[in-house]
Amino acid sequence: MDLSPKQIVAELNKHIIGQDEAKKAVAIALRNRYRRAQLSKEVRDEITPKNIIMKGPTGVGKTEIARRLAKLVKAPFIKVEATKYTEVGYVGKDVEGMVRDLVECAVRLVKDEKTAEVNAKATEAAEKKMVKILAEAKKNDRGETAREVFEQNLLDSLRKGTFDKVVIETEVRDEPKSMELVPGGAAINLGSILGDAFSQRKKKRKLTVSEAMKIFIAEEADKLIDDDAVTEEALRRAENDGIIFIDEIDKIAAKGNTGGADVSREGVQRDILPIVEGSTVMTKYGAVKTDYMLFIAAGAFHVARVEDLIPELQGRFPVSVELSSLTKEDFVNILTNTEHSITQQYAMLLAVDNVDLKFTPDAIEAIAEISEEINLTSEDIGARRLHTVMEFLLEDISFNAGGGNYPVVTVEIDRKYVEEHLAKITKDRDLKKYVL
Repeated sequence: MDLSPKQIVAELNKHIIGQDEAKKAVAIALRNRYRRAQLSKEVRDEITPKNIIMKGPTGVGKTEIARRLAKLVKAPFIKVEATKYTEVGYVGKDVEGMVRDLVECAVRLVKDEKTAEVNAKATEAAEKKMVKILAEAKKNDRGETAREVFEQNLLDSLRKGTFDKVVIETEVRDEPKSMELVPGGAAINLGSILGDAFSQRKKKRKLTVSEAMKIFIAEEADKLIDDDAVTEEALRRAENDGIIFIDEIDKIAAKGNTGGADVSREGVQRDILPIVEGSTVMTKYGAVKTDYMLFIAAGAFHVARVEDLIPELQGRFPVSVELSSLTKEDFVNILTNTEHSITQQYAMLLAVDNVDLKFTPDAIEAIAEISEEINLTSEDIGARRLHTVMEFLLEDISFNAGGGNYPVVTVEIDRKYVEEHLAKITKDRDLKKYVL
């Protein structure tokens, strides 16, 4: 997708409030990928992504910025936590697993796209298969013309959903379960290893027509898709467009000590280093180079600092951005100006039980004030605080709604309602800052 940095930031603004510096950094990194792709191969091979490290408390948008960025351009994306890896010789996961997981993500992404392309043909083939099964179940002697009319009527009824709840017995492909053959590695599908003989195994199952149609469409789509082309495109996309988000990188930063757990922390950094620098990792789909993947590292860095990371790793993250704690104004914007905001989510949930939930502007302001103050006087958990506050605020309404065919009831939440219902969690907040 050919988006300018300003357009990328505008798209991110629909979902994430504030943090302009971080958005700007990722937008430039993304645009540089497009610019690199337009160059000749000789020059392109010389240009590597400028990896980013984000500093900031939890819940301020670090992961969300990276995830939305990947979604925007349909790039393979995975999030890993640095703390789940340990150096060789310690119990933990192998760092190369993050690359294998990214490739699995890329394969799923490409396969979904290819499936969408052949969906119309696959659906048509699946409908023919289902009509034959339904016709067989209602079999009787008919002439050729009568049979064609009968099958057309069945097809029309099938498309209208008339048979959705009808249970049929049919043979479907026996899908082998995925399993981890190597601890810490990506889950491997045994069918892909053992080949066609395994994948062609069938078993009889009783399913509703709607469930069977989903399986039939998937099977027909698989027949139409070239697996080699999927693998080739997935590897190309993982290598050139892949984004790996390494969270909690501050937890593996040594803080000047030379013994104990810090030995393991430094070992993890040294294991991650070749992946970030650029190396070749073997996956079940083939060799994958990490030279042109974009790595975004993030951490709160309350105790450790970026400077506590080993110099070689610091050097692989040339762009450093700091994300700030959320203010009252940020909370107001999150509650009102984002797509599918949390207030809209609760309103839609309660509308199912005929409750028309409305928030007045002063109620939004009160919720924002309380969320900011609790973050300041206790643990700062950023926007996640809103989930705690909203659940507490709407507990009575959620509990009492539903259970009958009642007419629509309008419930208006104002400042007074907010202050009364949140009194329990706010009455002691002024004392919290004095408690050691």
